[in-house]
Amino acid sequence: MVEDARPQWDSPLQFILACVSYAVGLGNVWRFPYLCQMHGGGGFLIPYLIMLCLEGIPLFYMELAIGQKMRLGSIGAWTAINPYLGGVGLASVVTSLYLCLYYNIINGWSFWYLFHSFQSVLPWAECPLNANLTGPDEECARASPTQYFFYRETLNISPSIDDNGGVHVGQALCVLLAWLMTCLFTVRGVKSTGKVVYFTATFPYVVLLIYLIRGLTLHGAMNGITYMFMPKMEELTNPTTWVNAATQIFFSLGLGFGSLIAFASYNQYNNNFERQAIVVSMINSGTSIFACIVTFSIYGFKATFNYESCLERTRLLLMNAFDLTEDSISIGNVLDWIEKLNSTLPEQFAGLADQLETCDLEAELETAVEGTGLAFIVYSEAITNMPLPQLWSVLYFFMLLLLGLGSMLGNITAIITPLQDFKVLSRSMSNETLSSLICLFCLLLGLGFTTRSGSYWFTLFNDYAANFSLLFIVLVEVIIVSYIYGIKRFEKDIEDMLGHRPNWFWKIMWAVVSPLLLLSLFIFYIVNNILGGTSTYQAWDKNLGKSVTMDYPPYAQASIGLLLLSSISCLPLSALYTYCKRRRQRGNRKGNITASLEEDGQLQGMAAQL
Repeated sequence: MVEDARPQWDSPLQFILACVSYAVGLGNVWRFPYLCQMHGGGGFLIPYLIMLCLEGIPLFYMELAIGQKMRLGSIGAWTAINPYLGGVGLASVVTSLYLCLYYNIINGWSFWYLFHSFQSVLPWAECPLNANLTGPDEECARASPTQYFFYRETLNISPSIDDNGGVHVGQALCVLLAWLMTCLFTVRGVKSTGKVVYFTATFPYVVLLIYLIRGLTLHGAMNGITYMFMPKMEELTNPTTWVNAATQIFFSLGLGFGSLIAFASYNQYNNNFERQAIVVSMINSGTSIFACIVTFSIYGFKATFNYESCLERTRLLLMNAFDLTEDSISIGNVLDWIEKLNSTLPEQFAGLADQLETCDLEAELETAVEGTGLAFIVYSEAITNMPLPQLWSVLYFFMLLLLGLGSMLGNITAIITPLQDFKVLSRSMSNETLSSLICLFCLLLGLGFTTRSGSYWFTLFNDYAANFSLLFIVLVEVIIVSYIYGIKRFEKDIEDMLGHRPNWFWKIMWAVVSPLLLLSLFIFYIVNNILGGTSTYQAWDKNLGKSVTMDYPPYAQASIGLLLLSSISCLPLSALYTYCKRRRQRGNRKGNITASLEEDGQLQGMAAQL
């Protein structure tokens, strides 16, 4: 156990805010709305809330209890349970390291967009001029201003992962700034992190509230919100809906990284983590739903804007083709005129078939976009069509930056805390030096993501560096607690900390329900993403102005295999190392005893001769 001098949070509120800042991240803003859109709007909330109760809260509770009881980081906590299980914590550290390498790249993009938001005309609002200064850039015209700015200006993306293209200096400087902020916020451990979370955990809600008020006043916002809460109940019979709900709960709470164990290790021994686990989990899920309403109001505005723009283009086309007046045809009756003209002047109308667009509001609303596409393209496009776009752009990208930095505090703490627990490191360097060196190490490796092909590697890491490893780690964790450490022993530890034992619900979840759910998710991931997955990625084709599908080269596929195996191999390798070390120590002890006996024998022989 660690001595009582271990740092502590100044108050339980600091701990709650740290957990909220860590758990509430970019996934709440850009992945949950995408899943709602893909799986039937409000109907997705049913499996989501069920999985929150069966999987999310019990596992969140379990990790907080382990950290608070052992008062150690992930490696030390699992080693304290059994010396052969330290590899579970090591796997968490490796996974957190992978996440830190690419997650701060998103913060770098947020800085980039934030800095560009102060221009009189947002640079993603219109296409730049071509080389002859006679018109818009052809590639931008084929794509769109928002896509062009993201892929060509922000990323300066190469045509394939094989074309490295050198470092994007502007992006490298933004990533450097992101790592300087991360280092500043974590350099003094909970003493600095505890102060920062008051801002990183609360200000995003202020921005979301402002955006909600603004979103509800936008033309067409109710179309998006109605679409969100209009459930498609047939999606409940789709197994993928339930799998995605469970996966979203699992990853949005940040289970398996070791961050929650590290945060809880700085609690007072009798802190009521049971209540905090429920509160933080509910805040996290409530934030997802809240952010979803905000997002769908923006979706509704964007979809309605695109739909009415399509109708306006069609109206002008019909006016020119059939000599219609402004008073006779409007956006509201364009579709009626199409039907009328098609029936009364079929031959003349047929000549316009190639020029007419299909205007469909439902199709616009059903266009599902996740990840960077939603955060940096869809939102950017919607912002350009708002009054005072610079104001909304600054607020939005500052919110993204705070969400990303808040999650980074937990990720980097999951690496630093276990290393600080090793006395050999604490003797050789201060905690400030250790934190700074880890941030510098991650920065240097992370600069690879700022090359022209860096976004392809970002996607590769995002898809394969954490998901498989985390499912394995948390599955092993719950098996250890339930069947190696033992539920009865675990509930006695909880009673020692809280003054009461966990009720039957928690024990059933840990012993039966959560392991079965995790095992199902683990098998599903292997079958669908590894065995049945396709080794392809989306590459930007500047001639087409859109992404095209390409196969990963052999070295990238080898990198995928390395990412999948490197963290989970920590468990058997660490156990083997511990076994060899303990066996060597036993051999040394036997050798010392034998040498001592021989020495005693020699002394006795000398005494007899005397």
